[in-house]
Amino acid sequence: MYKSLSDRLSGIFDRLKGRGTLSEDDVNAAMREIRIALLEADVALPVVKEFIEQAKAQAVGQELVKSINPAQMVIKIVNDQLIHALGDEPEAINLAAPSPMVILMVGLQGSGKTTTSAKLAKLLTTKFRKNVLLASLDVYRPAAQLQLETLAKQMEIASLPIVDGEKPIAITKRAMNAAKTKNTDVIILDTAGRLHIDDELMTELKEIKALSNPIETFLVADSLTGQDAVNIAKNFHDTIEITSIILTRADGDGRGGAALSMRHVTGRPIKFLGMGERVDQLEIFDPHRVASRILDMGDIVALVERASVLAESEDQEKLAKKLEKGHFDLSDMAKQLEGMQKMGGLSSMLGFLPGIGKIQDKLEGAGLDDSLVRRQLAVIRSMTKKERRNPNILNGSRRKRIALGAGVQVMEVNRLLKQFEQMQTMFKRMGKMGQKSFMRQGLGAMMRGM
Repeated sequence: MYKSLSDRLSGIFDRLKGRGTLSEDDVNAAMREIRIALLEADVALPVVKEFIEQAKAQAVGQELVKSINPAQMVIKIVNDQLIHALGDEPEAINLAAPSPMVILMVGLQGSGKTTTSAKLAKLLTTKFRKNVLLASLDVYRPAAQLQLETLAKQMEIASLPIVDGEKPIAITKRAMNAAKTKNTDVIILDTAGRLHIDDELMTELKEIKALSNPIETFLVADSLTGQDAVNIAKNFHDTIEITSIILTRADGDGRGGAALSMRHVTGRPIKFLGMGERVDQLEIFDPHRVASRILDMGDIVALVERASVLAESEDQEKLAKKLEKGHFDLSDMAKQLEGMQKMGGLSSMLGFLPGIGKIQDKLEGAGLDDSLVRRQLAVIRSMTKKERRNPNILNGSRRKRIALGAGVQVMEVNRLLKQFEQMQTMFKRMGKMGQKSFMRQGLGAMMRGM
C-alpha cells in the first residue's frame, strides 16, 4: 500500500545522494518535494505540516553539518520522523484484565470487520493461547452472521449460535453469559457497519459498549479509503472513544496515507495490519518496520516471521528427516513451492526485500512473479509419481508430454529441472547439518534456487 509514496521518496533520496554535499537550499527543496509526496499519498495536511517542520529543524541543524554523508543523514531524519508519525514503538493488544475479556470491533460496512474479527481470533488462539468466542451482532447485512460462523468453523474456534430475529443488545448479553460457562478468555463482538456514519449506528454502539465494557474497542478501517479514513476515525473516536486501530487491505495498491494520519488524528495506536484474505494474514503493526517498507528498505523481520510459520509445519520436519538421509525429490520441491504460496506468493515475499521497489518493473518483465510458481507446480503435477521420485528418467519424449500437460514450453520444464538440481544440492548440504539448519535456511535456499 506504500508503493506510490515509496517510489516518490526513493527518487528524492537518489537525487540527494548524487550531490555529495548539501546546502540549506538543497534541503529545503527536498523537503518541498517530500511535502508534495506525502500530500499525494493522502496524508492529512496537519500531519504533513508537523512532519516537515520537525524534519527540517533537524536537517538544517548541526546534525547535517557534522554528518560525513549529508544525504544519508537526511534519509535517517525522514525515517525517524516516519517512525514518530506512525507511533514510535509497537503497542501490544490489551489483555490485562480478568476473563472473559471483551473486544469490540467497529467500523463502516465494507471495511473488513468480519474477516478481521476472524483473523484476530486466529491470532489470539495461536499466538496468545487464548480461548476465544466469536459473536456477530450484525443483524442487518444479509448472511453476515453466517459468514462469521463459517469462518469460525474453518478455524475450529467457538462461535455464538445464531438466533433468528435476536437484536444486538440481546446477542451481547447472551455472548457474555455463554463465555462465563465455557471457560472463555476473550469474546470478540463483530458489530454492524453502515455505508456512512449515522446517529442510529452510534447510538447502538454506545449501548453495546456500555453493556459489554470492552477492554479494547478496535476501529477497523480500510487503508485504501484515503482522506475519508481519517474523517471516519475522528468521528468514531469522538463518539464512542476507540482504543486502537486495525488497517485492512494493507497489501493493496493504495497510497498509504491513512497509516500516517490516523494515529495523529485520534491519538490512538494502529495495532494490526490486515495483509490479505486468509485468516492467518494479520500482522502486528510495527512503526519501525512500516517506515522501512515506505523507504524501500524492506522488512526482513516480517519475511522471517512468515517463514517461521512454514518452518514449524509437520511437512517441513518430515522433509528435514528425509534430507538427513540424502533424499530430496520433485514432490518435496512441490511442497516447498506450495509453502511459498501459503506465505502470500513470490511477489508478496519479494516486497519485503530491501531496494526491491527500484527493480520491481524489471522483475515483472522477467516473469518473476506468482505465475512462475503456479507454472512450476503445474509442471511437477504433470509428472507421474515415478518421474517425481527419479527425474533422471525424464528423456525428451517425457519432457514434451509433461510440457503439454502443464500448458508450457519444454524450455520451462528444462529450466525447472535445472533449478531442482541446484536446490537438491543445497538442501542435501543442509541435511548433513541437521534438521535445525534446514528449518532455518530452507526458505533461503528456495529463494536462491529461484
